[in-house]
Amino acid sequence: MFFHASKIPDLSILKPHVSNHGKPLVYLSEKRENVLVYLSNAVEKHCRETGFNHTGIYKTWGSYGFTDNGILHLEEYYPNATIDTYSGESGYIYSVANLKNYREQADIPYAVTTDEAAVVTDCEYIFDAYAAILEAAENGKIVLQKYCDNSQSMLSWIEKTVKAEYQNAEKLPDYRSFLKAKFEFL
Repeated sequence: MFFHASKIPDLSILKPHVSNHGKPLVYLSEKRENVLVYLSNAVEKHCRETGFNHTGIYKTWGSYGFTDNGILHLEEYYPNATIDTYSGESGYIYSVANLKNYREQADIPYAVTTDEAAVVTDCEYIFDAYAAILEAAENGKIVLQKYCDNSQSMLSWIEKTVKAEYQNAEKLPDYRSFLKAKFEFL
């Protein structure tokens, strides 16, 4: 079984779209809990909630990695980032039972892509992405790293990285607005 998260209701076919790899692909995971983080984009939510007028594709914000065992490790880079990003956000997790001609993504455990349309076999409505993430964490399927639990070296890395991201985002006003609002050192 493969899983795909979307804000779009009533999909019966997942069609390839251009994303991170610059060519039309469908992105899926073999682990349901790994797609929960795609139910909300912190940059888009920030712009929507603050009235920041943006057209086009929003810059994606995803502060997560994976443990040595392939468990999604969601990290907070600013205080209350998880609740800020996911609370009140709803969406759909689509299941695909028969996926043909897919490739594993080397950089993301359990993730696959396909350049072919995929037929949806089931759909689960997620009322609140934050509640679903907390439930997955309670069941050991996701690791949550709260901001207050970051080491001093991690906090220094976050500051250095975010400052560089801000400098390199001259043509991304949505992203700059988000970074400036969430990181007091900018």
